[in-house]
Amino acid sequence: MLTTSTNNQTEPNPLAKELGEFYPFKSHYKNVNGHRMHYVDEGSGPVIIMVHGNPSWSIYWRKLVEELKSKYRVIAIDHIGCGLSDKPSDYNFTLEQRIEDAWNLVEQLELKQYSLFVHDWGGAIGMGLAEKAPANVQSLVVFNSAAFFSSNIPKRIAMCRWPVFGKLAIQGFNAFAGAAVHMATHKGFSKELRKAYVAPYNSFKNRRATFEFVQDIPMEAGHPTRPTLNKVEEGLSQFIDHPMLIIWGEKDWCFDISFLKTWKSKFPKATVLPLRDSGHYVVEDGFDDYIGSLKQFLRQSIPAASEPKN
Repeated sequence: MLTTSTNNQTEPNPLAKELGEFYPFKSHYKNVNGHRMHYVDEGSGPVIIMVHGNPSWSIYWRKLVEELKSKYRVIAIDHIGCGLSDKPSDYNFTLEQRIEDAWNLVEQLELKQYSLFVHDWGGAIGMGLAEKAPANVQSLVVFNSAAFFSSNIPKRIAMCRWPVFGKLAIQGFNAFAGAAVHMATHKGFSKELRKAYVAPYNSFKNRRATFEFVQDIPMEAGHPTRPTLNKVEEGLSQFIDHPMLIIWGEKDWCFDISFLKTWKSKFPKATVLPLRDSGHYVVEDGFDDYIGSLKQFLRQSIPAASEPKN
């Protein structure tokens, strides 16, 4: 199926000055469950949906959007509370809600076939989205992430889950998004790129989602999000025969090699590309090392468009 972004309304980017050359994309919005969800929608052709985690946003996919938009329609969403989407106080910051939001956007855009790129907590959100309509999913590209329960949580993440300390550190001092631009990249970001990454999280209020994302990690058996994550994990088996490429930064201290082993055990047919010198922000760190393999995978896994361009 060939679809284009030409019918979508666009608006000026409210952070254009702060983002500069790092975000040369038009801003698109849809009302999703009562809040405005921002998304990038570039190019035309077979659809790719990119799902970010915490504390990143659609800027994380910038290099891939630029590289792939000549042959594909690339959609990179900003979860509610993240990036350029609304940052409400009256929002249910849960995995279940984020899956529903992503599905709502897909329905509004009338997307019937697409490939999914997922990273970080976007692994659970993206696979939850995939399970809404498995027949719609053509292929899967997994970057350092999880869509299953793991008891392996780094101490520095666990500390951010402490209610008082975590709220003060993350919302008060931007310790999560601010630290990630240093700690999540093995190769390092320029000062200008670091500023662009944290630009949407410029106040206590606007950092609410980065705090709530951490609180929503269902480590305890009785955590309200645990059933949702269990359901996502149980549904993974229906994609075992789907084309899947796993691109993994081996210098990731958060989603370490144990998570890769779980992905491989659940998807033994997947193609795995480990990147020795890439960290958690593997899409940035390893771009030159994986882009050739990724393009080849997409050529082989996405059927050629059968409809003429609009």
